[in-house]
Amino acid sequence: MNKPTTPRAPPSFAALVHSFFSEHLTQQRAVSPCTVATYRDAFVLFLNFTAGHLHKQPTAIRLDDLTPTLILAFLDHLEHERGNTVRTRNARLAMLRTFLNFAGTATWVHWASSSRH
Repeated sequence: MNKPTTPRAPPSFAALVHSFFSEHLTQQRAVSPCTVATYRDAFVLFLNFTAGHLHKQPTAIRLDDLTPTLILAFLDHLEHERGNTVRTRNARLAMLRTFLNFAGTATWVHWASSSRH
């Protein structure tokens, strides 16, 4: 007889970030170390902005905290407060899109595998 299983929690934000940098970028997409470093630096900027904007520690940030409003505020912050060019701002946005696509896929895969059990 099959024992009922308790659904596993989806991966945490921290786990998704770790997997994005340690597996997705380096192994699955095989991007250069310079690209990984650029994404890392952009992600640190985003995490610092998000922590200040949401008044949370970076370790308390959740995936559902990353709203379109927050991302637009970050892009505005880059351009107007940090003085970044549109090109640099768009590079940061590309990194966020890549991460969010990865996180969405990882969350969906988790949900699909959990529903089979």
